[in-house]
Amino acid sequence: MAHFDLNVLRTLTAVADAGSFTKAANLVHRTQSAVSMQIKELEEALGKPLFIRDTRKVSLTSEGRKLLAYARRMLALNDEAWASIVRPDVTGKVTIGVPEDFVSSLLPPVLRKFSGTYPKVQIQVVCVPSMSMMPLLKDNKIDLACVTKDKELSGDFIRQEPMNWVCSQSNPALWKQRPLPIAMFERSVARNNAMNALKNAGIKFRTHYSSQSLLGLITMVDASLAIAALAECSVPDRLIKLGRDEGLPDLEPLEIVLARSSDSSRPPCDYLAEQIFQELYRPVE
Repeated sequence: MAHFDLNVLRTLTAVADAGSFTKAANLVHRTQSAVSMQIKELEEALGKPLFIRDTRKVSLTSEGRKLLAYARRMLALNDEAWASIVRPDVTGKVTIGVPEDFVSSLLPPVLRKFSGTYPKVQIQVVCVPSMSMMPLLKDNKIDLACVTKDKELSGDFIRQEPMNWVCSQSNPALWKQRPLPIAMFERSVARNNAMNALKNAGIKFRTHYSSQSLLGLITMVDASLAIAALAECSVPDRLIKLGRDEGLPDLEPLEIVLARSSDSSRPPCDYLAEQIFQELYRPVE
């Protein structure tokens, strides 16, 4: 009977998540050619294409999406089985802080795999802006923080997250207004990046809306009252991305890091940190 190689399934999920054979190669610590060969051999064995390839990125076919769902379940079960033997009695509680613009896009696969592998560990998520994390870490109110690096808050590098200007499909020419109406987070690295980029480009703007809530910013964009600068991972598909073609300046990427409290030197914290790096780490190209 035919069988699947778990290493090949890990490559499949890496390509699907990264949208690129080159980026996936970094994730699975193989060469780009080796990754391409693994996927080609898998497609030949199945007799079906799994990816649609173009010059910009690769995307899954319908068969690819079906296999990806099985691959995630098989890999999760493998990891769970391994941990049940190697780390059978891991218990305790981990409190992790994550800002709202990362929590819904980056955290779910991490928590899903971690909770499946360590079902006896209780996880608590605290959702506050990155710049509010330092006091919580200092007072040991949270164990880990997956945050944007700034001058007051640093940690172990996870990835660089691109930032995009976005607007509503119902008013795609809103970027032409001067002063430019902007919706921005209150007191954040993303806010500073957006303001500095506009000032350096000589574009007059006005802060039409300011909030700590990602939903609040997206609501203003949906209402065609402002454009916003958002982390790429948190941009809804319904919004239009803007850039140089619209005369808007490039935005500095956000550097996401994992910070730890002094009280986090415990196995549950170590294992969650390990899971975060396995799922989210992206080397700088």
